[in-house]
Amino acid sequence: MKDKFIGGLLVFIGAASFGILSSIVKTAYDAGYTLGQITSVQSFLGMAILWILYLITKVIMSTVHHNVYHNDKGAHNKAERSKRDHYLTVIASGIFPGLVGILYYQSVQLIPASIAIILLMQYLWISVLIDFIFFKHRPSLIQVVAVILIIAGSIVAAGVLNESISFNLKGYLYGLAAALSYCFFIITSNRVGLSLPTLEKSALMITGAFIVTALIFLPSFIQYFDLQNPSFTKYFNVLQEPLYRYGLILALLGTVIPPFLFAVGIPKVGISISAILSAVELPVAMLSSYFYLKEEISFLQWMGVLVILFAIVLANLRWRKKAI
Repeated sequence: MKDKFIGGLLVFIGAASFGILSSIVKTAYDAGYTLGQITSVQSFLGMAILWILYLITKVIMSTVHHNVYHNDKGAHNKAERSKRDHYLTVIASGIFPGLVGILYYQSVQLIPASIAIILLMQYLWISVLIDFIFFKHRPSLIQVVAVILIIAGSIVAAGVLNESISFNLKGYLYGLAAALSYCFFIITSNRVGLSLPTLEKSALMITGAFIVTALIFLPSFIQYFDLQNPSFTKYFNVLQEPLYRYGLILALLGTVIPPFLFAVGIPKVGISISAILSAVELPVAMLSSYFYLKEEISFLQWMGVLVILFAIVLANLRWRKKAI
């Protein structure tokens, strides 16, 4: 019972971390930073932190298992070759988390953060549609009902029916594109690099995300470094630039901490309960937008959010009962 509580708490905290991202991004925009700078710094720092953590754990694990590897070098080398075969595939799949960040943050720039998160949550029904079209998995009646509720709740929560909210078509399209990219991220994440350790897989995938971001924006954050006249003091002063503080917070809350908490917590509570707890990302993002960004959120929008949350709980409780 204690393990389940701890596991549930970890999943809850991980999802809540995701919910804070949009408010931090809005703050970075208000400070004068661009989409390219924000996404580049986040992906770079996230990649660096994950690789450092992976290398530390690898050194520790290799020391612990030294005798095993020493006694069976052939099997160890074969396993290493097999892992390397997956590297390029996992790195390539990083295009999707990279695009999610770019598209979602662009949406946050154009429309209120409280609406951008609603659009991102459309991955819930888009994933069901993709699963049916490409993988021939027919949705159950309860899934269809949940999808209808999610779409209806989203229309209300996104302020489509509220005439006082200005409708920015580009912002809405970027948000929906982010949701679609998130679906493909989930699909590829569940199908590639399954034999790799979680930390190594995350580091490889975020490396791919950084490469995609770098190709699109040509690391905007490097402009602060004087590469012709390098100096440790200059570099240290540059790292005090607020951009790097925003990037570090985004990297920790969006790239490093949640995957680790999910990896530990989900096995303790199961997929269904984890899916329900993960839905806390939505109300956290809305509350953060309301209290921190001072965005106006109508009573009708809150009702839409409750409908979405109800649909998520309904669908996953149904699957839990079926599994029992």
